[in-house]
Amino acid sequence: MSDPLGPRPIALLTTGLPGTGGAARVSEEDFRVEELPLYPAAGEGDHLFITVEKTGRNTQDVAQELGRVLQVAGRDVGAAGLKDKRAVTVQRLSVPLPRGTAGPQAVAKAEEFRARALAAAGEGWRVLAAERHVNKLRTGHLAGNRFTVVLRGCAPEGLARAQAVLAALAERGVPNLFGPQRFGRRGDNASLGAAILRGEPGVARSGRDRFLRRLALSALQSEVFNRCLADRIASGLFSVAIAGDVLKKRDSGGLFTCKDLVADQPRVERGEVDPAGPLPGRQPSMAEDEARRREDAVLAEMGLTLELLAQGGGELEGTRRPYRVPLGEAQVVERAPGVLALTFALPPGSFAAAVLREVMKAGEQGSGTAPGAGQSESAAEADSEG
Repeated sequence: MSDPLGPRPIALLTTGLPGTGGAARVSEEDFRVEELPLYPAAGEGDHLFITVEKTGRNTQDVAQELGRVLQVAGRDVGAAGLKDKRAVTVQRLSVPLPRGTAGPQAVAKAEEFRARALAAAGEGWRVLAAERHVNKLRTGHLAGNRFTVVLRGCAPEGLARAQAVLAALAERGVPNLFGPQRFGRRGDNASLGAAILRGEPGVARSGRDRFLRRLALSALQSEVFNRCLADRIASGLFSVAIAGDVLKKRDSGGLFTCKDLVADQPRVERGEVDPAGPLPGRQPSMAEDEARRREDAVLAEMGLTLELLAQGGGELEGTRRPYRVPLGEAQVVERAPGVLALTFALPPGSFAAAVLREVMKAGEQGSGTAPGAGQSESAAEADSEG
């Protein structure tokens, strides 16, 4: 019997364009993620921004090791987001300077600490740069992520096919789906989240494990969003504002409810605002009219209610996520027959899988991911959205 809250297929946006086929992430070196900073280091201040390259290691473990090397408490090491383990990734971490290195008389001591940071290294990671800044890095302090993904075993026409799909996504936007990491190896994290909220027998221990509880509740939210996104794509409403939609401003992130379709649809078409789907929780829904009816229908089909989701309290605060995100810096080159290298940039919290599934069209048409496709960060994806 299938899991009623397990991940459901999401139709492809570029169904009319053939895919490249092939396989992604044959090796760790085939998947490279580079964090795009939200702001440059100031060159002064009582923190140090350290750019780290890592391979086959997760962010938390590298941050802990860096802290030990520099004799900084793990809780004081900052990061803008979590990055894939099975990949080559470049990201910034922050550490506070030792006491006594902030004043004008302590330049030499600060430089000595910076030199130690530049020399730091460990298994699967090394430091590329270190610069002073005025604040600790916090989750979300990044502009996005740049991916370089190598696809192997592609069709002979793969280059032209990839170019056509990327051009279409650059024009229409990328479906901002949650990738498979969010739902666990068995795809049952969302069901566990619902069971925790309902207080079902046998999940009490999971409900008391704070990390597992957060992971499961987040997966439940994510599956609601993915199903709402699937409904919009299937109904031809991916890039269309409907009555009562919640719209998100790209420049500021501000949310508002669509009251005037004549005024708001052109803003959607220009990429100023995007329809935003629910990550439901204790905050009241902003959706109204047709948008609210569609979202309520998805919840009903999943056997959920807003009242049940509100029981998640602070762990399910409730917010909105845009259904589409812009694709930046998209290009593809053919490195050898059947070997393509795709480069593209996505905003924080978005998954590379959303692009790769469209380009490759591997496996079942419209499935939620592509083999080996990784996240843009992205969301502690294991799962954090940075």
